Amino acid sequence: MDKQIIHQFIANALAEDVGDGDHTSLATIPDGTIGKAKLLVKDDGILAGVELALEIFHEVDPNLKVTVMLNDGALVKPKDIALEVEGDAQSILKAERLVLNCMQRMSGIATKTREIVDLLKGTNTKVLDTRKTTPGMRYLEKWAVRIGGGVNHRFGLYDMILIKDNHVDYSGGIRQAIENTHAYLEANNKKLAIEIEVRNLEELEQVLQTGGVNRILLDNFNFNDLCQAVNMIEGRYITEASGGITIDNIRQYAECGVDYISVGALTHSVKSLDLSLKAIKE
Repeated sequence: MDKQIIHQFIANALAEDVGDGDHTSLATIPDGTIGKAKLLVKDDGILAGVELALEIFHEVDPNLKVTVMLNDGALVKPKDIALEVEGDAQSILKAERLVLNCMQRMSGIATKTREIVDLLKGTNTKVLDTRKTTPGMRYLEKWAVRIGGGVNHRFGLYDMILIKDNHVDYSGGIRQAIENTHAYLEANNKKLAIEIEVRNLEELEQVLQTGGVNRILLDNFNFNDLCQAVNMIEGRYITEASGGITIDNIRQYAECGVDYISVGALTHSVKSLDLSLKAIKE
C-alpha cells in the first residue's frame, strides 16, 4: 500500500463528502455517544478493501477500534461479517459511506477478476487490467485487481511506452513510431518498456521486421489470426491480446498461447458487491 496516495485519496474523499460537517449525525446523536457497528456482506464474491477501510476509520478518528473478521481476498457470502468497528458514533457514521463506496467497488472488481482468473486456470495466460478506471480511484481499482488474482498493466502514461494505433497513424507508420520512441528515450535518458499495438497480421509482420519492442498487443484479432500471430512471434516478445474477448471465449483465446489478455471491463463496467454497515444494538 502506498500510504501517501491512500491518505491523499481519503482526505479528498472526506472533504467532498463531509464539507463543514456531518450535520445529521451532529444534530441527532449526542456528543460522546459510543456505538458499535458491523460491516455486513449481502452478496457472494471476493472481499476487497479491508486494509483501506482500516486507514479510513483511522483517518476519521484514531480512537475507533476495528476488529477484522475477514481479510482481503476472502471468499464471502451473504450474512458474513467482514469487520466490526467501535467508538464515537458520530465518527463511525462519518466514515461509513466512504468505507462502503470503496469496499463495494473494490470487491466487485476483485470478484470479476477472480472469475476470469479461474477460467484461465491450466493455461499460462494471465489477466491484465487497463487504464479504463474511475478518475481518482485508479490506485484502488488496480489494487482490487491484484486482490482478485489479476496483474496490473501500466499504472499511467508515465511508467511504460504503449504505442497504440493513433500513435502509429500520427507518427507516420510502425517503423517511424518505434524509431521515434527510441530516439526520445535516449534523448531523455529514460528506460521504459515498449509495447506496440497491431491491428492485423500485416502490421505484426512490420513490427517483427523492425524489432525494438518488449511486448506486442494483438488488438481485436479473431481466434484463428491470434493463434497465427502467436506462432509468428515464436516467443520472441511478450504477447497480449485484447478486444472482442468475452467471458464466453476467453479460455479459448488463452489456449492460443498468448501471455496476457487485457480486460477493460474489470474496472469500467463491473457490478459492485452489496455491503452495508449496520449498528449493533447492545
